[in-house]
Amino acid sequence: MATQLQRASNATTTPSFDASFRQSLADLLAWRRDVRRFLADPVDPAVIDELLDLACLAPSVGNSQPWRFVSVESPERRTEIRANFEDCNAKALGGYAGEKAAIYAGLKLSGLAEAPVQLAVFADEETEAGAGLGRQTMPETLRYSAALAVHTLWLAARAQGLGVGWVSILDPARVSGTLETPAGWSLVAYLCLGYPVEEHVDPELQRFGWQARDAACRRVLVR
Repeated sequence: MATQLQRASNATTTPSFDASFRQSLADLLAWRRDVRRFLADPVDPAVIDELLDLACLAPSVGNSQPWRFVSVESPERRTEIRANFEDCNAKALGGYAGEKAAIYAGLKLSGLAEAPVQLAVFADEETEAGAGLGRQTMPETLRYSAALAVHTLWLAARAQGLGVGWVSILDPARVSGTLETPAGWSLVAYLCLGYPVEEHVDPELQRFGWQARDAACRRVLVR
């Protein structure tokens, strides 16, 4: 069976993205949100394979494709990741006071205990692919490229009815140590995947009063 990546690569005609498709895309973008509450239902490994194929369609500097995925399945390693999160979360809470501290303490900031699928995404900063094009002047674009793979996977997962949660309250060096990844790999994202317990379009942090959508982010400077 051809993969999504192979089918896209073998396309011979330009698709027509009509108004209905564009509206569906807008809906998908709006419904892509950070999920923290997951059902325990397993996810078909074939679906995960398809999502990774689609993630690899993301743009990358010099076509270097620096994203590297680690499927975290060992209970022992998952326990270490949770301990990492709990330590970092407690330290982060100590940096807030008053109402902000109270809101922070009430937020659910990870699905590490429930998510059936957990993926760590790294950028291979020593890859020879792409021959250095672009990243000689902006080396950080390797990590940007991996972040685009994360976003592509996120949208593809939402289209399958799956939720994704990005756990950012982690010590990257500890994660790398736990997962025993190569020295040249830098952590970009730790993702929880699974079917959501509930469906709502507004992000967690907006629903619980941490940060509302800001129209100012749409501002375009003209020079």
